[in-house]
Amino acid sequence: MSGSKVTTLREAVTEHVRDGMTVALEGFGHLIPFAAGHEIIRQRRRDLTVCRMTPDILTDQLLVAGCVSRLVASFFASGSAGSLYEIRRRVEHHDPAPLETEEYSHYGMYCRYEAGAKRLPFQPLLSYVGSDLPELNPRIRAVESPYGEGKVYVVPPLNPDVTVVHAQRADASGNTQLWGITGAQAPAAYAASAVIVTVEEVVAPEVVRADPNRTLIPAHAVDAVVEVPGGAHPSYAQGCYDRDSAFYREWTPISRDREAALAWIDEWIHGTADHAAYLAELGQARWEGLRVAPAPSGSVSYGRRKE
Repeated sequence: MSGSKVTTLREAVTEHVRDGMTVALEGFGHLIPFAAGHEIIRQRRRDLTVCRMTPDILTDQLLVAGCVSRLVASFFASGSAGSLYEIRRRVEHHDPAPLETEEYSHYGMYCRYEAGAKRLPFQPLLSYVGSDLPELNPRIRAVESPYGEGKVYVVPPLNPDVTVVHAQRADASGNTQLWGITGAQAPAAYAASAVIVTVEEVVAPEVVRADPNRTLIPAHAVDAVVEVPGGAHPSYAQGCYDRDSAFYREWTPISRDREAALAWIDEWIHGTADHAAYLAELGQARWEGLRVAPAPSGSVSYGRRKE
């Protein structure tokens, strides 16, 4: 197909993610690119700076696997399921090694991506007024407003080497459509040197053209398109499958015990060839229980529950 950017996940990670890079893995509670993160683990990438709004289970797993040396993030938590114990071990006890962290508010992270996307030297925001984060993070700075209205806080641009996002669909050229809860996917893509998009399905161009408002990331910003059904599990994809809340609860005791977390990585990631094998290991019954019925907002074809 002319102009096709469709590739495999293994090839996309091999080509675009290398040791020592700054990698943004975005998706705000929804459409988290777990499949891509797991492939990074399979390929044993090292010394990565990972950027995420709300570092969650995926970040914990990347840390357990030894992929990450630095974390740039906001709101360290696993949704409603509890602590991320690998992150806590690294930050609180330097066990098994210290983790360099750079913390922002959600909006502070978003503004960093916005500044990076626009190639601006900084982005102003007011949300740090009354916060102690500027005392903890020297990269959050206060400057005098040029309009004589006092001080305003600013954050520096964030330009990842590669941004990875998951979406409901894209065409082969990379026009990427997502709906439901969105986060910083679009500015994070524009801010990056390279962009990998994993999707529930690759569709014909006329499907995208028939519903253009859903195209948040256009083809010219995308370097690789990978069809990975179920690629956001255990998070969810609106119209396709629900959040696997049971898995989120299961991860808390796993991550509390580092040996158990290492064993999980060995069995579920290194022990599976790809994401399809991971889903097969998960079991058809559990996966079927996450599927959703057709909705007015639309869904990808494979995600519809038969009545």
